[in-house]
Order: sequence, then structure tokens, then C-alpha cells
Amino acid sequence: MKVNVHAVNFNVDRKLIGYVQARLDKLEKYYDRVVHSDVFFKLDNTSAKVNKIAELKINVPGDEFIVKKQCKTFEEAVELAADSMERLLVKRKQKIRAHS
Repeated sequence: MKVNVHAVNFNVDRKLIGYVQARLDKLEKYYDRVVHSDVFFKLDNTSAKVNKIAELKINVPGDEFIVKKQCKTFEEAVELAADSMERLLVKRKQKIRAHS
């Protein structure tokens, strides 16, 4: 799956990009018709420790899913967002099977 990583107002390191790619590749076992995905990393300018935002956008034929999570680390945010995305993709696959 092609994963585009976008970091808003900062540079993202290779280790994080590798982690994101590996985690999102696992989504293909739940739904294999993913066209591409975008991951946006943002830093919230609050003084709170939970200021890292990861937003996953996944395109499938005829639809687009967006999940946004805010955590202490980008890795944790990606993990939680990917878990939510897994549930969405499984639900989508079951819906398509029910109509066929």
C-alpha cells in the first residue's frame, strides 16, 4: 500500500515513517482494496502532554475513511488510529459481502 506521510510545521524522522508504513501494511489483511493512504502529523500548541495528533486518511473504491487520534507520542496515536481504522475496514468489508 502506498502511504504518504505529511508533517505539519516540522520534519518527521525515518524511524517514524518506517513504523507508520509497517503498521498500515497490516491493514491490508482486513481489507485488500485500499487505493492509498495519507497520514498527517500535527503538534497541538497547548502546554498539555497529550499534544501529538495523527490523522489517518484511507481511500478505498467509492469511499474514504478518516480517523484522528491525539496522544502523548506519535507512535501511540498511529497505533490507536490504526486500530480504529481496522474496525472501520472490517465493517466495510462485511457490508459489501452482505450486498453481494
